[in-house]
Amino acid sequence: MCELLGMSANVPTDICFSFSGLIKRGGETGPHRDGWGITFYEGKGCRSFKDPQPSCDSKVAELVKKYPIKSKSVISHIRQANRGCVSLENTHPFIRELWGKNWTYAHNGQLTGHESLPMGRAHPVGQTDSERAFCWIIDQLYQNYQTEPENMLEMFEKISGYADSLRKMGIFNMLLTDGEYVMCYCTNNLHWITRRAPFGKAHLIDEDMTVDFNTETSDKDVVTVIATRPLTKDEQWNKMSEGEFCVFHFGERVL
Repeated sequence: MCELLGMSANVPTDICFSFSGLIKRGGETGPHRDGWGITFYEGKGCRSFKDPQPSCDSKVAELVKKYPIKSKSVISHIRQANRGCVSLENTHPFIRELWGKNWTYAHNGQLTGHESLPMGRAHPVGQTDSERAFCWIIDQLYQNYQTEPENMLEMFEKISGYADSLRKMGIFNMLLTDGEYVMCYCTNNLHWITRRAPFGKAHLIDEDMTVDFNTETSDKDVVTVIATRPLTKDEQWNKMSEGEFCVFHFGERVL
């Protein structure tokens, strides 16, 4: 299956270190050779890089790895195709507009019977079960909230209910963000870690690369990283349980 990577931070932060580990899994240390993508938020705007080529060989991935784009919210994905051909339109993350915001989503897993999910406001461009599930979530939100809700945490709890329904169709590990909040939902394999002062060193599992966060951050920085599997070998990651969800707001867990 695919692998996910997300970040929520209280200050604009680059994700080059974690992304360097992830892209190795896209065909070198892992089997996820069917495309990759990453979306960075900058205010209300977001910039995305996607490529149906294996991330370990992708010149675009190499560019992103060396280009320290700073963002408070990031979602990334490496794909092992099971529904839909290997193509750009089937490459995650997917983006849709809702309430004047760009919502970005990525999914790891496989759903049976996804064709029965009714489409409304949003429609899939590609052929994946992942994108269809995202369009269904967007439509459910639109039906329940004509305008952006005042209580966003209550809304994310409602999304967790939608995710519970999708989990009944198979494996549904998800990342979702509006650029301010980052939500993750787990069926079988998702981990997260929050880094804050005092910072230390970390070494990637998939590449011989070490970073000393103490030299890269300030005492006030809070950065949460979410990944399908832990990316570092010398840190304590939190493993999520089946049906568990988390919501992070600028680095801090709020649900």
